[in-house]
Amino acid sequence: MKTLVPSQARKLIASAGIAVILTGASIAVSAAPKTVILAIPSMDCPVCPITVKKALSQVPGVSQTDVNFGKRQAVVTFDDAKINVGALTESTKNAGYPSTLVGTAN
Repeated sequence: MKTLVPSQARKLIASAGIAVILTGASIAVSAAPKTVILAIPSMDCPVCPITVKKALSQVPGVSQTDVNFGKRQAVVTFDDAKINVGALTESTKNAGYPSTLVGTAN
């Protein structure tokens, strides 16, 4: 993979007919947020979601967490360039609530 220096990037962008002002020395590419649904069947009381939410919220890259006791699920939005689903399931497991991926919400 070839890395462009700022002057090369400016020329490439200009040749494409796009006007962009670059203020930094590098160009950062950020991934779109990803949202997943985790099943957490071991939540057995209405207080359990508090512990699960705290555990998930402390994982770097997590931006939003909604834990539903009735469904025994957590919907987690995160930056998949920083973490992966394995880190999420590991955090719930470490908090005493093993989880598995049910699916994605986006």
